[in-house]
Amino acid sequence: MTMTHAVPVTVAIARRADPARAHEMVAWMRAGSALAESFPGFLGVGWVQSAQGSPEWHMLYRFADHETLRRWEESPQRNWWLTSAQGIVEHTRVERRTGIEGWFDPPVDHVVETLAPAVGEPAAPVSPPRWKQAVTIWLAFFPLSLTATLLTARFIGGVPLAARTLLMTLCLTPLMTYLVLPRITRALHWWLHGQRPPWRASR
Repeated sequence: MTMTHAVPVTVAIARRADPARAHEMVAWMRAGSALAESFPGFLGVGWVQSAQGSPEWHMLYRFADHETLRRWEESPQRNWWLTSAQGIVEHTRVERRTGIEGWFDPPVDHVVETLAPAVGEPAAPVSPPRWKQAVTIWLAFFPLSLTATLLTARFIGGVPLAARTLLMTLCLTPLMTYLVLPRITRALHWWLHGQRPPWRASR
């Protein structure tokens, strides 16, 4: 029997609205957020205007897995919410991201987000090669894992191996996700995306 592992899914949506109706846009997005919050698997939502007076808005929402996301996206509540903004809001781009690869996406200010790019317009940057992602994760995980192994062996060496491993993974997972990996991917962004090193670009 095949077993699937639930992976949180983040949906990024680019929308366009008349800058003069910014207050209506915010109220509309708040209404959608309130509806989404009532669905099982909802993990969070946020939105931002590209700049003051800009018609561009970017909205993110996150669900626990593809199934809970599907229930929200196919719900009559969401359908009603979307139709309530017809003639006011234009949807220009939708992107779904899962797993840890979201850390490797190019910065937003380097991505041109349009519904139909003009002929000859450069495509949005793609994620770096898998082997570079693997090397980056290893560079972050190896020293962290080594340190945790040495500390647990010294201070709780008498604890059964399974319990020690459980404690290590409970501690290392949030550290990797929220602290170590974001910093190392920012530091190695130039290498991940095939750019010139910062010390050469400044010359």
